Amino acid sequence: MVHALVRPAEFADHEQLSDLLYSETRLHRHLDWRPPLDWLGNRFFWTLKEEGQITAALASPVEVPGVAWVRLFVYAGRWTADQAWNLLWGIAREEMRNTQRTVVAAIAMQPWFQNLLAASGFQSRQQIVMLEWQGKAPAAHEASGVRIRRMESSDLPEVEKVDASSFDPLWRNSGETLRRALAQAWLATVAEDEEGRLVGYQISTTGALRVHLARLAVHSSAQRRGIGKALLSHLFGRLAAHGIFRLTVNTQSDNEASLHLYHRMGFVRTGEAYPVYTFDLPATS
Repeated sequence: MVHALVRPAEFADHEQLSDLLYSETRLHRHLDWRPPLDWLGNRFFWTLKEEGQITAALASPVEVPGVAWVRLFVYAGRWTADQAWNLLWGIAREEMRNTQRTVVAAIAMQPWFQNLLAASGFQSRQQIVMLEWQGKAPAAHEASGVRIRRMESSDLPEVEKVDASSFDPLWRNSGETLRRALAQAWLATVAEDEEGRLVGYQISTTGALRVHLARLAVHSSAQRRGIGKALLSHLFGRLAAHGIFRLTVNTQSDNEASLHLYHRMGFVRTGEAYPVYTFDLPATS
């Protein structure tokens, strides 16, 4: 009988994990600014080893306090999905429970992973819905007293504050994530008010024949002043200048304010939607 051992991932596991990710299609990978193996060295990254060989892995590091996204789940063909998941999740659940109250979340893009999460007690919380803009923009919009300019690395501490003010903890970005997002951006801009305070931002990335609006946020104290519209209008102008007339964005199905803004600015739903599952882990007393 082969002995299976669940243990924390180590930097020395990089090569084996890289081979596993490359060779296996049985893979959940979080939509992220960071590749999965960048999380090596962080707490809550486990491997399943048999006779010295890694055959499954689960990473669910805590980036924002109290929130842990399932960044990676992969398993080799010798396991079924539920066998590998139950071995890894069983250890993960108990170790995470010994820290603080944590919400473990996952965007489940594949039906097999959705079934796995549901069977493990995860609750379907909402959906991520995709929208697309194809060049039909409303008239250019400027918010009174607001200036749009390119984002600089020195802006990131204030950008993080805007992000934290705009989103529920589940959806907040850490300073490190925002730093990586800026480094990968096609266009990143900020909105400043008359006193020079940063009140909004957007980060867009580029892909095949399209740009993706990865993040749009307005500080809670500055909402309903047209700042989101101004950031989008400025982005539309830059797209047109580059001959690009396709822009995608995703948002939460229950984020009515966001959906209303995008619909007003000419976005339409594509029909793509992915469920978000969460598991509430209360800390042990």
